[in-house]
Amino acid sequence: MTSDLTTAPIPALIRRLAIPAGTGFFFNTMFNVVDTWYGGRLSTTALAAMSLCFPVFFIILAVGSGVSTGATALIGNALGRGDGDEARQYVLQALSFALIHAIALTALGLILAPHIFRFMGADGEYLSLALGYMNVIFCGTTFFLLNFVMSAILNSHGNTVCYRNFLVTAFVLNLLLDPWFMYGGLGIPAMGLPGIAFATVSIQCVGNFYMFGRLSSLGVVSNFRLSELLPRAYHYRELARQGFPSALNMLTVTLGIFIITWFAGRFGKDVVAAYGIGTRIEQIALLPIMGLNISTLALSAQNFGAERFDRIRQILSLSLRYGFMLAALGTVAALAYSRELMSVFSHDPAVIATGVGYLKIEAFVFPAYVLLYVCVSAMQGIKKPAFALWIGLYRQIAAPWLTFHILAIALGWGVMGIWWGIFITTWSAAVIVVIYVSHVLKKLEQDTATI
Repeated sequence: MTSDLTTAPIPALIRRLAIPAGTGFFFNTMFNVVDTWYGGRLSTTALAAMSLCFPVFFIILAVGSGVSTGATALIGNALGRGDGDEARQYVLQALSFALIHAIALTALGLILAPHIFRFMGADGEYLSLALGYMNVIFCGTTFFLLNFVMSAILNSHGNTVCYRNFLVTAFVLNLLLDPWFMYGGLGIPAMGLPGIAFATVSIQCVGNFYMFGRLSSLGVVSNFRLSELLPRAYHYRELARQGFPSALNMLTVTLGIFIITWFAGRFGKDVVAAYGIGTRIEQIALLPIMGLNISTLALSAQNFGAERFDRIRQILSLSLRYGFMLAALGTVAALAYSRELMSVFSHDPAVIATGVGYLKIEAFVFPAYVLLYVCVSAMQGIKKPAFALWIGLYRQIAAPWLTFHILAIALGWGVMGIWWGIFITTWSAAVIVVIYVSHVLKKLEQDTATI
């Protein structure tokens, strides 16, 4: 399987990779929206339990994203250098690397989840629902991580269509399986909230078979031996070096959600539920930007391997331009239809009112996310993943804890202090990112000019 990521016109490449990836993310987010909608049909407590689970669920997503980001960068760099053998070794090692981490996550998750939820203030039915949902998800961790890595392998080769096809199909299946597993019928017992999780895991399992089939048919993993999956120190070390900072950066997002949820929980379950719905809506608005993340990472990785540094700057500039235009549309939609969007997921007036307040402020943060996501993806593509971790520590932990305490508690702004705190920390992080990335690219170009 070959690609032209180092030679073809950049605008066409961005569209070719970003549009399928963005479409896939849209259906993936709509998958989550369907889950949230059905959770809301059960009860406000069930909806709050799903919101409580999100930061824990995000740990799985963070590890999967980190491993896949490292795999994309390393495989892409090898392909850019024209080293097909090295790319193949990273492909196979990434699969076993993901499998080992999935097994560890499953064991740790089942043991620690009760303690985490109790720390977050859950008890009684609230705790029982959260554990019932999350334990099923933990049992399916292997399916999640393998899909992450297989999509990364295809992305690094310039193919974002296969994973899009899976995500579209997954959305359709979820529409059918969620109510079936929740309410029972045709030999399936009514499972309530855990039924939503069971539907998700079942679909991820189906995805494993489809994605591996596509890898095989496209020749990416053809004629491999099981012995090639055995851990190799050098490749595991490189995957860890590139992937762990990205995973830890994503984990800072989890910790950031923990912090927001903890502060929000001081003002009641209605606020937690509103924040959970608000983040779902925010994800929809940012979907096209997610597609740009994938294209920026894959294109930067191969062009860095081919030493086409001039193209990396063009990739970044064009991706940001596209991202700002798309973010503007999301901002307008969130401002104009905030109440209607919240009402889709909840009929509770308190939840809707709180969520509207969140969206009215968060809508103006969307351009900052463009700067953060696209620039960090470019840095990961040129094998500088550590920066993402440092900016994540600032944006998700240090700054929020300080600003939330000052605005929400010390100044007495309450819930609005949390929402404005998110605005301040995100935009300040975006400014830092722009300064750093401009310096890195300028130095890279100067070093190349002196050779």
